[in-house]
Amino acid sequence: MNNIENYRKYFTKEYLMGPNSFRLLDELIERKPDGVSFDRTLDLGCGFALTSMFIANETGAKSVYAFDLWVSASENYERIKQNHLEDKIIPIHGDAMDMPFAKEYFDAIVSVDSYHYFGCKKGVFADKILPYVKKNGYIMIVMPGIKQEPEGELKKLFCEWAEGDDSELFKTAEWWRNLLTEECGDECEITVKEAGCYDIAWREWFESGHDYGIRDKEYLDKGLYDLLNFVLVYARRK
Repeated sequence: MNNIENYRKYFTKEYLMGPNSFRLLDELIERKPDGVSFDRTLDLGCGFALTSMFIANETGAKSVYAFDLWVSASENYERIKQNHLEDKIIPIHGDAMDMPFAKEYFDAIVSVDSYHYFGCKKGVFADKILPYVKKNGYIMIVMPGIKQEPEGELKKLFCEWAEGDDSELFKTAEWWRNLLTEECGDECEITVKEAGCYDIAWREWFESGHDYGIRDKEYLDKGLYDLLNFVLVYARRK
């Protein structure tokens, strides 16, 4: 296992932006297929660049590009310097739909708890993401999802929790498998799994004391806990 305890100081409301991203990333890495190289990695939707630090420290990556739309590169750079990783992590502010990189530039693209915000539309993966990974490189994604489509009162509760349109961003593992296979099944070897760190990732988010974590717990306790899951995606470019 990776040294996840080294990052416990970040399991707080000041840093967590949802269910513990360290747990999600740790499992994503632990269950990766054989042959994944992290030499040059893009951390797509890196948030506070904490996942970028984890990748830099735990995978042997030579360079990690911490790419995010919501958090500025300057803010992330200060955090990177505080952790003495400025020689390995390059912070960049930008939009996943218009990335400034050369095609086939990365050995791996990793996205933790962010891909569903922009990747649910057909064509995004094939046109906006896949071109930037090398042949035989991997795209590895972990994101929240659902075990099945909610119905009746549970659907009403789910839509209330997800605040309307955001409920459309939560998909089943089968939905993701079908979308990605339809888009690039000839170009990619695709594996989709359900994550096993569900309980602890949520619990540590609740325990952070973040206002959104408190709200989430209220809704999950009403019945959403058994509906939600986390989806792992591994796509190797042929």
